Amino acid sequence: MIVTGPAGAGRSTAIKAIEDFGIETIDNLPLNLVNRILYGPPTEDTLAIGVDTRTRGFSSEALLDVIDNITENPNYKPTLLYLDCSTETLLRRFSETRRRHPSSPDGSPALGIKQEVETLTPLRDHADILIDTSEFSPHQLRAELARWFEKPEGRGLSVSVQSFSYKRGTPRGVDMMIDCRFLRNPHWEPALRPLTGLMPEVGEYVAKDPIFISFFQKLQDLVELLLPAYQAEGKAYFSIGIGCTGGQHRSVFVAEKLAKTLSENGWMVNTRHKEMARWPKGGAEQ
Repeated sequence: MIVTGPAGAGRSTAIKAIEDFGIETIDNLPLNLVNRILYGPPTEDTLAIGVDTRTRGFSSEALLDVIDNITENPNYKPTLLYLDCSTETLLRRFSETRRRHPSSPDGSPALGIKQEVETLTPLRDHADILIDTSEFSPHQLRAELARWFEKPEGRGLSVSVQSFSYKRGTPRGVDMMIDCRFLRNPHWEPALRPLTGLMPEVGEYVAKDPIFISFFQKLQDLVELLLPAYQAEGKAYFSIGIGCTGGQHRSVFVAEKLAKTLSENGWMVNTRHKEMARWPKGGAEQ
């Protein structure tokens, strides 16, 4: 697992929490040394490596290359954990602590934050798990991480359901991927085009597809058949990707409905909509 994010978003706190959960951690390992770990004896559990813009040899492109190399090794399955945070909160945190920003040690924190966010955007877009810490205290961040990574004997399997856009590429590291492009598309309805799958009128439109009820029931049955088996295997978390063309309507609606159903049936579920994170607050992509 690679743990990264902008300075001030809680990466150091996350690394300490993950270590407390019994996971081996290495912080700020130079990127050129990561590949050497792959040639040693494979670990039998999760290894978490913390990196940020201060890490020797760091660039988003270099880190994505490292993740691609890990993917090619059959002994490992990479997961990119990205700790995100709003610019306003980052500014407040640096103001309260009076720390210099690592990307702008001689300038204003605002400039450093802007530069770092631009540098990290490709990693944010490729994140397998994205946690927004803007409203979190350190204790709340630790509790959120516990939902994902605390040992199975301490809690049940954590499930991530995320929507995505096939136009922007499939997400990394998902355990199951479902293509919803066969469902009727609200994009072709002018009144629905600017809306998202979170809105009831979009959900009603998609749900009227003649095949939807049968499709969703079979999807639910499949997922609920597999989750106990993965839990019995000792898996700590399971990620489901729901995709459509633009990641705005069908995939969002199906992901929300699946997450709600699983939650009602007792599973711990985290929901993320990759494309909605790109849109202006309160609206869809223009």
